[in-house]
Amino acid sequence: MTASRTGYRIGVDVGGTFTDLVAVDDGGRITVAKSASTPRDQSIGVLDGLELLAGSLGIDRAALLASTDRIVHGTTVATNALLERKGARLGLLTTKGHRDVLEMREGLKDDRYALRQPAPEPLVPRHLRLPVRERIRADGSTATPLGQTSLRAAIRTLAAEEVEAVAVCYLHAYRSPEHERLTAEALARALPGAYVSLSSQVFPQIKEYERVCTTVVNAYVGPVLERYLHRLAERLAEAGYSGPVLIMQSHGGLATVADAVRLAAGGVLSGPAGGVAAARHASRVLGHGNLIAFDMGGTSTDMSLIVEGEAAVSTDRRVAGHRIALHSLDIASIGAGGGSIARVDAGGVLHVGPASAGADPGPACYGRGGTSPAVTDANLVLGFLDPARFLGGRQRLDAEAAAGAVDTVAARLGIGRMAAAEGIHRIVNTRMAEGIRLVSVRRGVDPRRFALLSFGGAAGVHVTAVARALDLSSVVVPRLAPVFSAWGMLASDLRYEIVRTHIGDASGDRWRDRFAISRSEIAGASSQRADGQETGLSHANALDAGRLEALYREMEAQGRARLAEAAFEGEIRCRRSADMRYGEQIFEVEVPLDDVDWSGPDPIAAIADAFHRRHEALYTYALRDQEAVLVNARLAVVGRLPAAPAEPALAQGPPASPGAARRAHLGGWRELPVYELDTLAPAQRIDGPAIVESATTTVLLRAGDTARTTLQGWLDIDVAAA
Repeated sequence: MTASRTGYRIGVDVGGTFTDLVAVDDGGRITVAKSASTPRDQSIGVLDGLELLAGSLGIDRAALLASTDRIVHGTTVATNALLERKGARLGLLTTKGHRDVLEMREGLKDDRYALRQPAPEPLVPRHLRLPVRERIRADGSTATPLGQTSLRAAIRTLAAEEVEAVAVCYLHAYRSPEHERLTAEALARALPGAYVSLSSQVFPQIKEYERVCTTVVNAYVGPVLERYLHRLAERLAEAGYSGPVLIMQSHGGLATVADAVRLAAGGVLSGPAGGVAAARHASRVLGHGNLIAFDMGGTSTDMSLIVEGEAAVSTDRRVAGHRIALHSLDIASIGAGGGSIARVDAGGVLHVGPASAGADPGPACYGRGGTSPAVTDANLVLGFLDPARFLGGRQRLDAEAAAGAVDTVAARLGIGRMAAAEGIHRIVNTRMAEGIRLVSVRRGVDPRRFALLSFGGAAGVHVTAVARALDLSSVVVPRLAPVFSAWGMLASDLRYEIVRTHIGDASGDRWRDRFAISRSEIAGASSQRADGQETGLSHANALDAGRLEALYREMEAQGRARLAEAAFEGEIRCRRSADMRYGEQIFEVEVPLDDVDWSGPDPIAAIADAFHRRHEALYTYALRDQEAVLVNARLAVVGRLPAAPAEPALAQGPPASPGAARRAHLGGWRELPVYELDTLAPAQRIDGPAIVESATTTVLLRAGDTARTTLQGWLDIDVAAA
């Protein structure tokens, strides 16, 4: 993965409306480009963007690609396949008696109070969820051997139905994958072209519903992602590129194309994860550990927390109602972006989003045939955008078309054009503020302790209003805000997540002594459920430090072998953690274990103490007299890639003067000074109301706001109180 020659590193982030590209050379010079996304085949938009990037560098595309060491790519292909239900036609092979786990969904709904809300339609219809006679016990022993007759019958059915993917999820396969391995061999013989997804490879841990649903999602999006990545690789090769393509993963690390295809469900948050990686890097640049990442693009807005320099993670991800239990960055997405469409319902109420005009035809002002009023149309009508400078002047916005689209809303509401445009602008701001509350207040975090990190091409026009709605006083806008996610991908490393279920009590004899429960009684309670559902709720036997450390060493060896397969030769870091809970809880907390002294007198007690401290940090209390159970051992194996050079500091010089004023509507028409972002001097102060813009973004300062430029040319904005 390393290379001796020097050259460019390119980050590519495909969004719903635009494809963002960032090229960094070895001297730290940064070049950016934006091209229109091409939803039918995203690789076309990527190649178009590379052409624009090369033009900005004064070379042709072939020369750029020939001197490029690494391309890092975030894509929404897997996400879109799931959201639009355009994935593979697939079947599911599962243990006899368990074919309906996928549909029963543990009896839960996304909204428990919506009694009439139907559950999402399963990705596998019932006639393609086929039982196989086999059974592995919870301890890994075989209760029923794999039934070849039932397996052959199920495979014949799948062949007759012409499925292109198969998910295999047998009960307790996380303990012993042998039956799934034999099934994969049989599928390879009978269905040689099918994409096969094994639960023992995708999600080898306890909890049956999470395991089967994640495996099914992986099989559903896998063929779509595989076709796209192979097509992209072919087009890049034809254009002259011979280096590696690395794919952004939902956990914030990178994977090779082969690994991204094998674990396709790990790329469902590929694009937004780049923004979080950039925000994590920004916290170090700013020396500010607490940030709210606010990424507003053309189709959606993604929000996440950076707490003390680290991104929040989750294993409770749902996309289009389908559970993906893989480790992922904790990102909340809402359908609010520059392309979000405004509409008036039958009751005369104005709504904005989640429907979007997308890239084609786009908002009405794009002049591509779109007529629906979008947020960008409203911002243009309000005077916040310069129609002649959109995308650096490559595309002129049609102000008359925007006004006509907004007039349709005004007519439905019986109000004037400017009032309608203001209404659209305010509603989308309110929706985004509520989204930030979702990732902060509802999780027990006071957002007022955080700075709002604003990026994405559309965010700058809205961010100060969103901050006011949340009573936030600090907003930071990076100089590379329009392509921040693509830039963040260049600050990411190769990463493999390995997990193994290893249930054990870390609290020693303290819990048993308190409740007078003998080891034999606990062992008996556990064995009674050993052949049952994968609940993980039974009391556990005491952890053995030697066995647990041996498991971590085995996982580390596996991760290092994966990096070796990817031809990686650099620095490797391994991070240990564990999923833990109190005895009768039904959810786990991830506990970092890097500080545990495994050669100390009592490493298990140290693990229990780490869990109590982590639980208290998250939920403000710890129950130190209760059973502390370790459920899953986790290991992140990180291959450190050469980081892209940091942004160079601004050259010292006199403060830049504003250019021509712009007439904008802020409660009334006003003449606002317009500053060019790329010409600002270090520590320059700008008092609002004012507009700061670059070729690809616009930042609106409202009355009372004050912006100062940092040494890197970022805007540090003090937001006036509402």
